[in-house]
Amino acid sequence: MTPRSWLYVPGHRDDRIGKAIDSAADAVVIDLEDAVPVHAKERALANALAALRTTPPERRIWLRLNAFGSSWLDNELAELAAAQVLPAGVRLPKAETPESVAATTDRLTCQVHAIIESAAGLLAAPAIAKCHPRVAGIALGEADLAADLRTEADGLAWARGWIVTAARAAGLSSPVQSVWTAVDDSAGLAETSRIGRAQGFFGRSVIHPDQIGIVNQAFTPSPEEQSRARRIVECAAASQAAGESAVLDENGRFIDPAVVANARVVLDRAEATAIRGVRI
Repeated sequence: MTPRSWLYVPGHRDDRIGKAIDSAADAVVIDLEDAVPVHAKERALANALAALRTTPPERRIWLRLNAFGSSWLDNELAELAAAQVLPAGVRLPKAETPESVAATTDRLTCQVHAIIESAAGLLAAPAIAKCHPRVAGIALGEADLAADLRTEADGLAWARGWIVTAARAAGLSSPVQSVWTAVDDSAGLAETSRIGRAQGFFGRSVIHPDQIGIVNQAFTPSPEEQSRARRIVECAAASQAAGESAVLDENGRFIDPAVVANARVVLDRAEATAIRGVRI
């Protein structure tokens, strides 16, 4: 089950890593890339490996590695292989070609999320999504993408739809929504998360612990949503048991298979949330 909240923490800040692991975030992403200054890259990697060694595997820790073509990425891949400690997965930033993503993924034994942050990557997204069995997800890095496209975040609705389509066409999970950088604007975070979920995203990256509860709540099916989904699934099961070809809800409205499938997704997500405990 895809986590709802993915908390980024700078890898060179060992004082923050422990706090992130103890937070209510469903997953923690130790950042080795943008949030880490050049002089602290080695320390960030050492901190990340230490966290992987000392944290129970059920606590999902991901790593955001450095960009393709960098010496830092080569070193990170070598250190991960030598250390024989596995993160839950890694995020590969600035993914632009299926060949580079596949070659890097070959050197890993965990799940990979390819982060699309350029026009070239966006065009290649369908191929990137299918380039390797361990590529488990694709997502947008919206700040870099907007800069490359010479647009603003408000102009990326079409790109979001494209990335959702590319992911689902490849059989991948719904993409994780990009970060909301205005930490003090909790209303904006809640509203854009609601919109993101409606657009086909599930879960969201966050950059501050105060954002975790808002995102967890936004991507947790409400009691009303769960109740409606349960009624739809029960109506469908009752109609099929009775040998009826048409499925009608309690109000006499026709329910097609797609509606039933979506209802089952809601219930699956609610069940997964209950299993790991609702932390909002």
